[in-house]
Amino acid sequence: MSGLFRRLATRPGATVPFTIDGVQAEARVGDLLISAILLHRHALRRFEFGPGERAGYCLMGACQDCWVGLADGRRLRACTTLIESGMAVVTGGADA
Repeated sequence: MSGLFRRLATRPGATVPFTIDGVQAEARVGDLLISAILLHRHALRRFEFGPGERAGYCLMGACQDCWVGLADGRRLRACTTLIESGMAVVTGGADA
């Protein structure tokens, strides 16, 4: 993994497979979606009002900066949603 976030310590637990824009990834049971994505990427999503990328801001669900989509059409706040096995996350192409 070579994203914006790094694990400081390895913790026990099962891995959770998911995809980010069609690319296979894995996280740990209990990870928040924002952590799972940013362990693999340098940005969470593209900024919808101009050039640039977003990586979340408040990390507690207040700022609305961490919205991502799922392949089934649902939108979720990545900072308050636990990763689930098989999630197909759609970020809008923030693959930096």
